[in-house]
Amino acid sequence: MAYGRLRRNSAHRRAMLRNITTSLLDKESIETTAPKAKELKSIAEKMITLGKRGDLHARRQALAYIQDEDVVTKVFTVLAERYKDRPGGYTRTIKLDLRRGDGAEMVKIELV
Repeated sequence: MAYGRLRRNSAHRRAMLRNITTSLLDKESIETTAPKAKELKSIAEKMITLGKRGDLHARRQALAYIQDEDVVTKVFTVLAERYKDRPGGYTRTIKLDLRRGDGAEMVKIELV
């Protein structure tokens, strides 16, 4: 998978994206910066598509990326059932105010 650099080295970037993907799929809505949300969107959609596939290989692929086994179970049962008739576009981003400390553009990314 190709990502934007997000001013991090590769190990930190991969860990951060795994963490926020797990959080999004668990809580179904998180607030983050716009560049992180842009990268997160494609990964989260791929995980939900794996859940819709539903076979053992897809589950193992999701377990290799998502850090919490309960979240993987949620993706393969709750979210796969919710989006079974939807061909993609499982997330939406809503622009929020700029972050107070450094003026970063903040967005709320949530599952549709």
